[in-house]
Amino acid sequence: MNTVQTIEKLKSMRLLGILEAYQSNLTSQAHQQLTQDEYLSYLIDAEWQDRQNRRIERLNAQAKFRYKTFFSEIDFNTQRGLNKDQLVRLSDCSFVKNKENITITGPTGVGKSFITSALGHQACLAGYRTYYSNSSKLFARLKGAKADGSYLKEINKIEKQDLLIIDDFGLQPLDNIGRQSLMPACR
Repeated sequence: MNTVQTIEKLKSMRLLGILEAYQSNLTSQAHQQLTQDEYLSYLIDAEWQDRQNRRIERLNAQAKFRYKTFFSEIDFNTQRGLNKDQLVRLSDCSFVKNKENITITGPTGVGKSFITSALGHQACLAGYRTYYSNSSKLFARLKGAKADGSYLKEINKIEKQDLLIIDDFGLQPLDNIGRQSLMPACR
């Protein structure tokens, strides 16, 4: 089998990590110093890493974060009153695994939305399905879903998530429909 056929087969089987590693090794010839077992392991690791990266990208895209932030970007040096130890403990996402709720409060401008986005990204990195929404948009979407008959579909979508982030919660009072919409999502 020639190289072109191998590349086409890898593409058709969607083994994109192996394909990229294989193509890079064709030009570098670095693989010639590896045993067959080492080379096979290298290709499998490349495929595994590629799939992990694509999964994380997919989880981040599905979460629809307000900000593209990462935990390492949180500035603990400013006078914002952030408890670094507490946030570092939250960054391991054990609260998601333990199905615990957290509430981040503080005055305007301290970075609550930034922090929740960063924690959401951490959850995606850990493989958790995350759903991020502004509270007013979420409740409007749920009200609209009740009106058009897709309410159960929306609630099921939310319930399938490992982590639900409701940003700007409490800025506007909840009406009866909003309260009723929230209750099934918080089971």
